[in-house]
Amino acid sequence: MLYCQAFGQSSRMNQLPIFTSGFELANLAVNSNLLHLSLSAIAALQDEVNRFQQQQQQSLPLGCRVDRQSKYTIVALVTSPSCTIHHLQQGGDLVSSADLKQKNFPLFEFLCSKGNPCFSILTAAITLFYNCFTDLSCLRTQLVDPVTGNLSVDTPLIITGNSLGGSVASLFTLWLLDSISPRSNKRPFCITFGSPLIGNLGLQRAISERSTWNSCFLHVAANQDPVPSLFLRPHIPQFLASTPQTILYRPFGAFLLCSELGCTCVEDPEVVVRFLESMALESTGSQISDEYLLRYYAEILETLKARLILKRSSLLGLSVTDSLEAGIILQLEAIGAKRIQQPQHNKDFTNLVSKLKEREQIRMFNKRKALNPSRKLNEIKIKMAYLEWYKKRCKAKEIGYYDSYKNHLSESDRDVTKYKKFLTNYWKDLVEEAEKKPQKEGKFIQLTWLFAGTNYRRMVEPLEIAEYYRTHGNRNYEALRSEHYRLLEKWQKEDADRPTGPPSNKKKKEVAGALTEDSCFWAKVEEAIISCELLMAPTSSALEKQSSRECLIDFEKYVMEQIKNYAVSPEIFLRESSFMKWWGMYQNTASNRSLIDFMRNSRNVQYEKGCF
Repeated sequence: MLYCQAFGQSSRMNQLPIFTSGFELANLAVNSNLLHLSLSAIAALQDEVNRFQQQQQQSLPLGCRVDRQSKYTIVALVTSPSCTIHHLQQGGDLVSSADLKQKNFPLFEFLCSKGNPCFSILTAAITLFYNCFTDLSCLRTQLVDPVTGNLSVDTPLIITGNSLGGSVASLFTLWLLDSISPRSNKRPFCITFGSPLIGNLGLQRAISERSTWNSCFLHVAANQDPVPSLFLRPHIPQFLASTPQTILYRPFGAFLLCSELGCTCVEDPEVVVRFLESMALESTGSQISDEYLLRYYAEILETLKARLILKRSSLLGLSVTDSLEAGIILQLEAIGAKRIQQPQHNKDFTNLVSKLKEREQIRMFNKRKALNPSRKLNEIKIKMAYLEWYKKRCKAKEIGYYDSYKNHLSESDRDVTKYKKFLTNYWKDLVEEAEKKPQKEGKFIQLTWLFAGTNYRRMVEPLEIAEYYRTHGNRNYEALRSEHYRLLEKWQKEDADRPTGPPSNKKKKEVAGALTEDSCFWAKVEEAIISCELLMAPTSSALEKQSSRECLIDFEKYVMEQIKNYAVSPEIFLRESSFMKWWGMYQNTASNRSLIDFMRNSRNVQYEKGCF
């Protein structure tokens, strides 16, 4: 089994019991009072919409109400009675983001990214959103400060809705999330009741790509409500089908699944689908009004609030082997999955429990891996500290860490290779992830890790250059430079996009221990050495000599600019460095008077003290 393969390498992890936290999360949600407040706001707005339609004799596509309470600001969205289950069944098709863009409604184009270029949304939901776009735009203006990008309400913001209104609430919440600055610590929280799934795998991925967005959604679904599983339910449930069936709709966010027997909270999309399919067998059909379903949800919540779910025991009389299996069986009981528990389906039920158990084990393993960034970050700090120590040790030998690594003179030089490899693999993955993320999320990652990434690039890329010229002997390292170095440099320059002036006193004082700012400096040195050799070689053609002379003049100018800006480490002036090798070859033909004066009068001593 996949679980055995994933966990086989860690006997200690195998010994740890795994539990499902669905009941604890469900209890927390039910007892928080947020569900009751949201449902009350929806019911009050539904009454207003019904009265309006009776008085005006016309349909109101979408009703909206902002309820500013002492502890919360609740925005309720409900649809008119014409938007019933029948309407959803007729509008159950998906529309792609590409089609929306062609129809001049690219409002949700921000969900596209390099790693996830396309997604699809429930036609009925996006059509209703489009028809009410003006009102929703005004509502967004009330809730988000366009200057600061922060929510303009003082209390936590709850967006809520039921049935198709819940779908619009989800879309509106996504729109709000994109309007809010990634650095803001306040985000809306969306609670839906009996809402259908509104998108495909592309939409699910788009939301999960944002580090905080998935946690902004809680969808409440009851086992007698057919709408949440409307676009999942085949004639034969997926877990009982003899052949796999394609499911176009995919969930996102957390789901509070409930019945009169209890409730559970599930975040894993695959498990949500399985549970919704199980609940589909228990729903009574589509002939249920929104008003009835609102009362049904209110009754269930009242019942659940008084129930101690965690003290329930299984009624199935099955042999339970561990705590995880027991939790899964209790979850299935809690959502009212009775039909699959009948004797004729006992084997299917056992298979379902087994699959859910395996899924939870894999999810927990992946979660533990995902919780390792702090541990990984500590490893990175240790390896960077080792390189710092290596750099100081090489400096004491008057050679510099670039040339020491290039020459591979000692065991410590060879040890550096494994540290370089570890750090490079880590930063390649991180940069690739940031680049694939949506623009705002990727930008947030870039800013968060920019300082560490800049230090890594300036410390490690010179080692990459040393290895390139030692092993390949070719020219033009920069033409073949790794993309992650290019992006790290690009992001650093964008962050420092301001007019440059003379170096500050702090920069001058700290130059002795600083890294060379241009991480490709040593590649330019190597190219200058090759140009010197070509210039002096009797076999070089006139064209080669002319080209080499031009390159060396440019390099002289470049070096002097770096020195004046205190942008190079004093290491470059160490006796055994490649830079000093270049100067020894070139000094008699140098043309830049400033550089000649600096080098011949040993100004590098003053430079290291910050008083050049």
